[in-house]
Amino acid sequence: MGLIFLGCDSNNEASGTSRVTVRMVDAPGDYDEVNVEVLDVLIKDNSDAGDQGWVSIGDALEVGPGKIYNLLDLTGGVIILLADNLVPSGKLDQIRLLLGDENSLMLKGATTTIPLKTPSAQQSGLKLKVNQTLEGGKTYEFLLDFDVEHSVVKAGNSGIHNLHPVIRVTTKENTGGIKGKVVSPSPFPADFAVLVSIPVEGGTISSYMNLETGEFLLSGVPAGKYTVTLDPGADSAYAARIIENVDVVNGSITDVGSQPFILK
Repeated sequence: MGLIFLGCDSNNEASGTSRVTVRMVDAPGDYDEVNVEVLDVLIKDNSDAGDQGWVSIGDALEVGPGKIYNLLDLTGGVIILLADNLVPSGKLDQIRLLLGDENSLMLKGATTTIPLKTPSAQQSGLKLKVNQTLEGGKTYEFLLDFDVEHSVVKAGNSGIHNLHPVIRVTTKENTGGIKGKVVSPSPFPADFAVLVSIPVEGGTISSYMNLETGEFLLSGVPAGKYTVTLDPGADSAYAARIIENVDVVNGSITDVGSQPFILK
């Protein structure tokens, strides 16, 4: 499967090509930093049942040696664009996220980072099943939701932490989202870490509020009706907020508006 065109020139969107974008966001974890080096993003059709036919589509400005992202910065609507390219239309079988060796972790309350070992992902890349048919002239946006909580694994009492990436991949066309904004207390206390979450089949979708703006965004949400929980934590002086009956439809973002917090 070879690339026909590169870049973002919409004039090149012939009927035989489709635009593929790949973005990365984070699901929260109980750390101060989780830094990962992203070397490349590759795609593969289903014509080769083996491990051949992979094609690089990573944006040269966003991926490569030394391109390190703190996953915990990717909250509150902050999403990193890793790839944006035209590819031949047809069946897209898999996306591969290739990580490097420069991965590190900062535990809660620590002042320095420690190595975050990646036993397998940096060797051949984490393969994500997509099974998406790309139609000519259309754009497909894939979101890689990096689940930090389940991706960082402590190796017994050794003090070593390993990175075993757990990533949920969704498309904008087949999912929706939920956004809103926390408007009080104002200004936000320094430790006001609001976790926004919804239950979904097989787990939860969650993200932290952006402490600077108060905004939050849950991406890759399947269509349906949800109860959204805004939780400032058990030790907070403020009570959690519950927003019920939030409708999500595919291809759009539902805005739940301004959300104030009150004291317990």
